Amino acid sequence: MSNDRPAVPSQDGGLFRVRMDLSYDGAPFYGWACQDGLPTVQGSLEAALEVLIRRTVRVTVAGRTDSGVHARGQVVHFDLTGPEWAGLPRGAALTPEEALIRRLRGILNKDLTMPLRKAKASKRAIHAMEGAIAVHSASLAPEGFDARFSALWRRYSYRIADREAGRDPLTRAVTLWHDFSLDEHRMNAAADTVLGIRDFLSFCKPRTGATTVRELQEFSFLRRPDGVMEAHLRADAFCHNMVRSLVGGAILVGAGERPPEWLATRLQARVRDSKSLLAPPHPLILEEVRYPPEGEMQLRAENTRARRAIPGF
Repeated sequence: MSNDRPAVPSQDGGLFRVRMDLSYDGAPFYGWACQDGLPTVQGSLEAALEVLIRRTVRVTVAGRTDSGVHARGQVVHFDLTGPEWAGLPRGAALTPEEALIRRLRGILNKDLTMPLRKAKASKRAIHAMEGAIAVHSASLAPEGFDARFSALWRRYSYRIADREAGRDPLTRAVTLWHDFSLDEHRMNAAADTVLGIRDFLSFCKPRTGATTVRELQEFSFLRRPDGVMEAHLRADAFCHNMVRSLVGGAILVGAGERPPEWLATRLQARVRDSKSLLAPPHPLILEEVRYPPEGEMQLRAENTRARRAIPGF
């Protein structure tokens, strides 16, 4: 859920803004955003925070992920009152940061599987949810920090095992198996044609009132020593389904079904239709979110908000 409050935390008895870094296996979740009656990452995290803080706590995320998409370097923020922050250790010889991480981990480990146990779900379903969210760090955020709007860029990876790579059953949950050989040189040639600041409407599922203009800073394919092809995409932000659509289009080029200039042609058409292939979600991982130096957080957030409000940008 987006938090539209000013990205300026007050630490003089008012609100303390907390930054938290986490990772998760997206397989057992219906995406990041809360959905009634369905397990989501946001819903699980906010439920755990409610148990810990004893009130509803809303989190703002750096990058919303779809159903089945994973994250290794996700970032969120949320606000606590001074007494809530100071009271986290509850008498233990811990800093508030240490107490938050330790207690939240314990709650998540227990509560993630509780609904499934009550519903008498299968052991397989319960096991899939155990440990699906890991909290790595928590700290007071610098002045002006906003997990979403202060970000400079997000970086995703996508793994593909074509005929050249063979099949590794141990990595099938995070790798796309493709039956034919893919030409990574053609795919990189196609990827180069869509770099820069462009309108990615043809590769997005537009949200009402949101711009589809993004700066794609990196889009490349590298074949690893084991033969698996790994895509890397970095942008200031990504539209809904943008990464999977770009990768899907590049796969068509790599398979010889489209020429290398096809991605640029689709981009210029500014029409989303069935010709844009949406790659499966399970190999997609949010790897990293990068932020500016501490003194530039608020300015970055303000500039990002202003750009997102401009039609056609």
